[in-house]
Amino acid sequence: MNVPSFVADRPARAVRAGAPGWIVWWLRIAATAHLAGVLGQAALAGLFVTGDVDMLTLHRNNGGFTHALLYLQLVAAILLWRPGRGPRGPAWASAALVVLETAQIGLGQSRVLAGHFPLGMTIFGGSAVLAVWTWRSLRPRAREAAA
Repeated sequence: MNVPSFVADRPARAVRAGAPGWIVWWLRIAATAHLAGVLGQAALAGLFVTGDVDMLTLHRNNGGFTHALLYLQLVAAILLWRPGRGPRGPAWASAALVVLETAQIGLGQSRVLAGHFPLGMTIFGGSAVLAVWTWRSLRPRAREAAA
């Protein structure tokens, strides 16, 4: 079988063997911690809307902490992608979550609950999918055998 010249002249693409283990673990930890913070946000919001007004302060404080965790997740995802030669999807997903959470904070501070509640559920879903993906699909690079 003849191979067309434009295919035969192309160098073979390198196959990604995974990212360094420390980056994978930092992303897993950051994504899981962020998801726990988002779950806490939902629980605190539920307690607040059922009448426990003291939960609003905890909801606000946890929101700031959770948002800070998301920036750690974004840094880990970028490290996975660029120097780690891993997939770029987690970096883009984390950046999208930063945008969504920033809007979420603005909506919450403005008391626009008609947007705040559904956006919170979207953030929860996206955070859950990303955290599960880091544990199920992301594989650290195998250690090279000593010579």
